[in-house]
This record gives sequence, C-alpha cells and structure tokens, in this order.
Amino acid sequence: MATAVNELGGMPSLGEVPEQMVAQLIRPERYGDPLSAFKEETVATPLPRAGEVLVYVMAAGVNYNNVWAALGRPVDVIAARQKAGESEAFHIGGSDASGIVWAVGEGVSNVKVGDHVVAHCGVWDPADPWIVDGGDPIVSPSARIWGYETNWGSFAQFTRVQSHQLVPKPTQLSWAAAAAYMLVGATAYRMLTGWPPHDVQENDVVLVWGGSGGLGSQAIQIAKAKGAIPIAVTSGEERGRYCMKLGARGWIDRRDFNHWGIIPDWRDDAAFAEWLKGARSFGARLWEVLGERRNPRIVFEHPGESTIPTSMFVCDNGGMVVICAGTTGYHAAVDLRYLWMRQKRLQGSHFANDEQCAAFNEMVARDEVDPCLSRTFAFDEVGLAHSLMHENKHPMGNMAILVGARDADQVDV
Repeated sequence: MATAVNELGGMPSLGEVPEQMVAQLIRPERYGDPLSAFKEETVATPLPRAGEVLVYVMAAGVNYNNVWAALGRPVDVIAARQKAGESEAFHIGGSDASGIVWAVGEGVSNVKVGDHVVAHCGVWDPADPWIVDGGDPIVSPSARIWGYETNWGSFAQFTRVQSHQLVPKPTQLSWAAAAAYMLVGATAYRMLTGWPPHDVQENDVVLVWGGSGGLGSQAIQIAKAKGAIPIAVTSGEERGRYCMKLGARGWIDRRDFNHWGIIPDWRDDAAFAEWLKGARSFGARLWEVLGERRNPRIVFEHPGESTIPTSMFVCDNGGMVVICAGTTGYHAAVDLRYLWMRQKRLQGSHFANDEQCAAFNEMVARDEVDPCLSRTFAFDEVGLAHSLMHENKHPMGNMAILVGARDADQVDV
C-alpha cells in the first residue's frame, strides 16, 4: 500500500491502494445549497471487505438523491447512518460510477483487478431472510441505495461496492458516458419490464412524463426498442424535439394545461368539473399527438403530486400507472372510481435488481439505448452540478463528473 494520497487524475500502479484519497464530502454543518454543501477533503481510503470490491473511479453520475443529501432533507442521511451504528460524520455521495476494479475482498469471483466496470446502486444484505427465501433483493428490508443511503459513493477517487453491483463497461462508451446512465436507466427498465402482465409490449402506447430528463430519456428509448409507442410530456419545443430524436412518436407541452395538482374534492362540483375539463383536454391532446383515439397502456410516472390524478384518468382500461418518485410532492390523490371500475393499476417501483441492471446494460452495449450524456463537469464542480439540478437549470439528459478520467471523451486507459 502506498503511504500518500494520489494526485487527482494521476493513476497509481494497478492494484496499489493509497492510504488516503480525495473526495467530495457533505457534512451536517454545511447542509443547504449544494453549491456550498460539497467540499473537497482528504479521507482514508476504504478497503474492501468480504464480498466487496474497491473501484478506482473514472467518472461519476449526477442524480437528484444527492441534492437531497446536500440539503439534509427530507432525510438527514448522516444522522440516519449514525443512528444505525456507523461512525463517519460525513457523506460521500454518488450513486453512479464507471471505473476500474482495483482490489477485491474475500469471496469475490465475478470480477478481477483491472476489469473495466459500471456500478449500479442497489445494495443489500445477502443473508437477509427475504433474499435467502428467494425474494427480490431490491424489495428486501435490507435494500439500500449506494451513495445515498450508504456512504463511500462515487464522488471520490475510490469507491467501495458490493461485487454484485458491477457490470461490464460498454466498450464503445467514454468513461463519462458510462457513468451517466445506470441509476435512471435501470430504474426505467424495471418500471417498464418488471411488472407483468404490464411489461411493455409491441404497439403499447407509453406515456412518459419528463421525457427530456434523465429518467424519461431512458424510458423513451427502452419503450421504442421494445416496439412500443412512447409519447413524451415535457416543456417547450426544444425539449419536445429532443424526445422525438430519442424515439418518441410525439410530445405534449405540459405548460398548455393548468389543472395540475391534487385533485379537488369530488363534493365540490364546480372545482371538480374544472379539473375534469383539464384532464379531458390533456387526453384529447394525447390522442392528437398519437394520431388515434387510444389511451396509454403504461403511464411512466415520477412527478407524483401534480400529475398522478391525470395519469390515472388517461391510463387505458386495465392499464398501469407505474411510479418511482415524487418530484413535485408526495401527497398524491386519485379518483378511486377510475381505479376500480376501469380496473387500472397503480404500481410503485424502486430501482432494480441485478438481473434487470444486467439486461439494461446489455441494451446500452448493443447501442439500443444511449446514455444521453449532456454535460460533463470537473471534480471541483460537483456542487455546481447538483445546484443546477436543484434549481431545475440542468441540461436535458444526464450529467457526469470526471474523477480519474482526464476528459469527457476518454474511452480507455
């Protein structure tokens, strides 16, 4: 083991683990604006335990979960981990990474030192009784999101992961692009394929909220590759045309409607009638864009509070609204008459399991899905990237942070 911290971007000899590393840390006293919450510090390099792998990080992805970590709400991730018995008074975020296997712990056989890999963010206890009994690991009580609910994420020179998190890096991608897609892409893949009989089928109409964003950009491409017909909801012509380049049949500008928010009380006849007028108008626009009077069999949801009532209304009879987040809020109400009388399904979905991550990664490797990398930041701009995301000023698609990689186009070492 080397005795000194390695200079950022200056790769040590393969397998040589410095005692210390540079990382972007969040500390409780800095909670607030992401621009000032993240600060570069030097900490001890974590070593892999049994079943774990140390990865030399080439690039890291940017996701909204570490905006929350920087704000310290709705969950204080440091306090939560300390309550569970962990000692670190800091958080190293980052739930996407591309890099090189640098060291392996006892019992690791699926990767070896020198492998080029992408890490997914699902971690769990393999001894969890739920998993031992054959349950889906990402549903298990022990499931956590690496780099948000756990420490030692990808905003550092080295990251420690469970070995099952690693999949082969698609050879055609730069390190930056390879770091940008897995969290959002695997989440979208599970949403669209993981809930039979509502797994996406050929000729299905799929309504994709936030089509030009990280999740939506991946969902459009997955649906298109499966033979479905994605329709995007976004804001503005530039974003709409971007969605169509990804494979959307067309797009709806959400700014053309003003009925968003929690559905009015059904006993308030005037307010409910006004909301229903807006929802029906949205449905009519969907038919216009599609070119036929057919409702979506799958509605790909993540805004939540503002849009769930409309999603449930326009979803086809016997169809599914599948949701993975609540970016506009968590208080979502639906008119239960549409849910039960039309036998629709409201399905929660959270990240993905190993098999789904591997299947999605193969789609990327086959060039069926592009990571949609829109902007790459330097390591000292981690706070800036998250600040832009917090203020909704980030670009379309996905973002990445250079760590060990020298430039955004670097493919190999």
